[in-house]
Amino acid sequence: MAVRNFKKVLAANRGEIAIRIFRACYDLGLNTVAIYSNEDTLSLFRTHADESYLIGKNKSPLGAYLDIPTIIDLAKHHHVDAIHPGYGFLSENADFARACEKAGIAFIGPPSDVLAKMGDKLSAKAIAESCNVPVIPGVTEPLKDADEALEKANSFGFPVILKAAGGGGGRGMRRCDTPEEVGPAFELVKSEAKKAFGNDDIFIEKFLVEPKHVEVQILADAHGNVVHLFERDCSLQRRYQKVVEFAPAFSIPQETREKLYEDAVKIAKKVGYVSAGTVEFLVDRSGNYYFIEMNPRIQVEHTVTEMVTGIDIVRAQILIAEGHPLSHPDIGITSQADVKMSGFALQCRVTTEDPANNFAPDTGKITSYRSGGGF
Repeated sequence: MAVRNFKKVLAANRGEIAIRIFRACYDLGLNTVAIYSNEDTLSLFRTHADESYLIGKNKSPLGAYLDIPTIIDLAKHHHVDAIHPGYGFLSENADFARACEKAGIAFIGPPSDVLAKMGDKLSAKAIAESCNVPVIPGVTEPLKDADEALEKANSFGFPVILKAAGGGGGRGMRRCDTPEEVGPAFELVKSEAKKAFGNDDIFIEKFLVEPKHVEVQILADAHGNVVHLFERDCSLQRRYQKVVEFAPAFSIPQETREKLYEDAVKIAKKVGYVSAGTVEFLVDRSGNYYFIEMNPRIQVEHTVTEMVTGIDIVRAQILIAEGHPLSHPDIGITSQADVKMSGFALQCRVTTEDPANNFAPDTGKITSYRSGGGF
């Protein structure tokens, strides 16, 4: 693969991850471009880019960041070499990656065909099975309707969980403990998936009660090199949204963790994965583990891994997209043995909810904050 040196990178995202992308670009001497919706006119991330442009003037806040044609046209007009999708929004959208490729703009992430395979949860499960990696019992095709969902739920046994095939970040998921919950949950997940991901395919699988949720960070280049950057424990969640993530996952036996590393790398190699990605597993009380999905993108909690390995994952993504191998001096990984874990890291997320509305997610201004500081 020929090396392509970028000069200008656009972050097709907002907030913290946009700022994180800009920081990595500055470290590499690259110019940066921000895009923002009407609602984000005064947001901080705009000021961290060399250039910033309004998009989706007459669209909703979500629609603005999902407008593929407008983002591509803007990138071409301003001579952007590469687009980093961040997480959420279009980060797992294979159509967006294809649009970048067609426009001659580098997509900082996996190739569109790999994104299509691994961004779809059903396809990813089939690939894991082909690698002899254990998976949770579930369907292999999208559900046709609520009646089929109920039929499958009864065959798997309750509890079950309905999931959006193209989802991520805890959205598009509903647990069902009784047959009566399946129909309403199916319609809710389908609606949420369509709005959030533009894909309303739904699948169902057996729900494991109180498992450990462990994810393995991988990094791969276009030259066939794949390494793992160890694991993170993200078991503490609220409404399937991760609240606390830490490394290492000390409650999981080392022998089990080694198997997770091996299987994560195996899956990535199987599909010819390129860039940063996360392979996620559930570990039950008996120590059995199951592949659940691969997030073919950077994740919110990537900073936990950066702290314990000393590897700048976002900067590595950019260099890999330029065509450099993992052995590039600014990545510094000539083999798996070069990746070391040192110490512990913990990330806690601040989430906003409305206690007067059944603790539904909400937005607003934080008027006071106090962190634990000891005596």
